[in-house]
Amino acid sequence: MKTIGEFKSLFDLLQAFPTEESCIEYLEKKLWNGTPVSPYDPTSKVYRRGDGMYRCKNTGKNFNIRIGTMFEGSKAPLRKWFMAIYLITSHKKGISSLQLAKDISVTQKTAWHMLHRIRECFDIVMDEKLDGEIELDETFVGGKNKYRHKNKKVKNCQGSMTTPCPSSWRGTSPKPRNREDRKRKSSTLTGISPNSSTTSHWKQFSD
Repeated sequence: MKTIGEFKSLFDLLQAFPTEESCIEYLEKKLWNGTPVSPYDPTSKVYRRGDGMYRCKNTGKNFNIRIGTMFEGSKAPLRKWFMAIYLITSHKKGISSLQLAKDISVTQKTAWHMLHRIRECFDIVMDEKLDGEIELDETFVGGKNKYRHKNKKVKNCQGSMTTPCPSSWRGTSPKPRNREDRKRKSSTLTGISPNSSTTSHWKQFSD
């Protein structure tokens, strides 16, 4: 049987897995060659309970197909997991948790957990770069130096030691960076496409 990544389209995937039972059957073949194996005692006989659960005869413990997999502990249907796997592995430039949540009809929090579990399982390393027009800005965080305690004052410092540098973009997903050295006239930013242009409300970013 095909792996999830081998389907040509999301439509084909949904046709192959029309129900939750079809997903369970697929995982049984992939994980156990069709015969359930107890995670608590591999030598034990396993009974099917009829509700998607299994029972280990030797230990008396119940378990399901999700145990020991990326799906363990998740209440999201397996069909949505399969859809998420297909979408994440099909997008070369990656997909955000917000977009994934819209595509498979789950909350953004659920999509975020699914995204990280799938990336970890498939060892997906994201190397996204900003593209298009990028705007940069900066601000001080913390109180003024003159209001600090004597032993906490920093010489020639107006505000806090770290200057956050949030970014807004017109293109791919944003990657805000922190810029430690405010005295430098130009800022070196990673994760930005060479073809993109940057604009700033602060003169420090201009040569």
